[in-house]
Amino acid sequence: MENEISNSTANTLPSDRIKLNVGGKLFETTISTLQSGGPDSLLSTLSTRPGHDPIFIDRDPEIFSVLLSLLRSNRLPSTARRFSKQELADEALYYGIDSHIRDAISPPPLSGIDASIVSTICPASDGLVSSFTAATDDGSVCTAHGGQISFYDHNLTHLSTVRTHLEDITSIRHVWPDVAAVGSESAAGIHFYNFSTARYIESIHWTDSTDPRIYKARVSSIADSSSQIFASFDCPHRENCILSIDKSTLQISSEITRQSGGASKNTVPGKLTWLPETGALIGSAVTCGAFGYSGYIRMWDPRNGEVIWETSEPGSGRSSRFGDSFADVDVDVGGLTLFKVCSKSGDLAVADLRKLGDDPWVYINEKNPSMRFIGGARNSVLHCYKSQVFVGRDGSLEVWSKENNGVGEGLYRRNFVDKVEDSNRGVIRKIEGGGDRLFVSRENVEGIEVWESSYFSGAILV
Repeated sequence: MENEISNSTANTLPSDRIKLNVGGKLFETTISTLQSGGPDSLLSTLSTRPGHDPIFIDRDPEIFSVLLSLLRSNRLPSTARRFSKQELADEALYYGIDSHIRDAISPPPLSGIDASIVSTICPASDGLVSSFTAATDDGSVCTAHGGQISFYDHNLTHLSTVRTHLEDITSIRHVWPDVAAVGSESAAGIHFYNFSTARYIESIHWTDSTDPRIYKARVSSIADSSSQIFASFDCPHRENCILSIDKSTLQISSEITRQSGGASKNTVPGKLTWLPETGALIGSAVTCGAFGYSGYIRMWDPRNGEVIWETSEPGSGRSSRFGDSFADVDVDVGGLTLFKVCSKSGDLAVADLRKLGDDPWVYINEKNPSMRFIGGARNSVLHCYKSQVFVGRDGSLEVWSKENNGVGEGLYRRNFVDKVEDSNRGVIRKIEGGGDRLFVSRENVEGIEVWESSYFSGAILV
């Protein structure tokens, strides 16, 4: 029998035809088409079966038609739109061609110039999202709504929801594939939850037996590296610090910095960013009062807690834009550049992290008069992703794209991402990129907007 199968396989050619009966519907294709699914796929295995009778497969014929078309042309046909991404992914997994469908249904490389809203992620309960975090590798996202955490995979399919012991969550970070670190402005500590098993893991608190002021420390921001988790803590008496937590043991490794007082230059960092290339940690804090915006940016060496560089605004008057303090700050990790948006002029400024000094800012001017921003930037949000700078001004979303290498005036071009109806949805509160997607949340608006670039045609190229 084995010799018969071996001889039958040896006598077949890639151009030979083969018939499949999928769910009662007959399909005829070539052996080479089935083998293009990969040597480990079910279809490749079926292509070597002897005999001329149709091979019966008890699956959905309509979805199989879509998958067969994908193997033939490396494109999804227009009929694929009749099915959800999850339906296509489930069937592709059965046939062993899940990598093909994953590439096909993934969005194209994110380009802010032609991005548009494709969907909205809205939790079933407590739809107002208080915070979220997106995975840069595949575009999956964790959302915090009320005291719950919901996880959505790379297809943005809801996988699980975990009820935490917190009433609200204001900080969240995806620190492992199945684990999120969360913090709350109304409850002390940083807490870890596994959303695959819906299980609470651990809590870590900032304590100091020698200082009675250190108690009920709440988390303001979270960042992580491959081996460490960084969290900024703030106490009711305005004492604050940044703790470094070992990922492997979930034990505190060190206290990077500690600050006291309510002055703007000593407030708790509201944003933390880890720089893999330099091993430095950047933190920033912004406060707004009756006299405008003020804040600071600092860079630490986590190994010894020393401050490598810092700047504060309003400063000592060295800045060429004295009085025009930043409203938000973010870091382009890949390009080692630091961006800020000014609170009065609304201008965007960039600094090279390799050439920092007393006044490292280069202000980017819009050369098109019709595109220039007029007015303050009280509700401005900044996010750097894939060598692009996304700025939310009230409800509008714009992107600054780099035209060539280097840092300086004229190297970035500004374009509006949204339409007028998009900007009327509400004030933008957070922007974050993940995979080839951009996620946007708005004040008092349920759910998270999902922005993607589009292909020029209805067919999707793998």
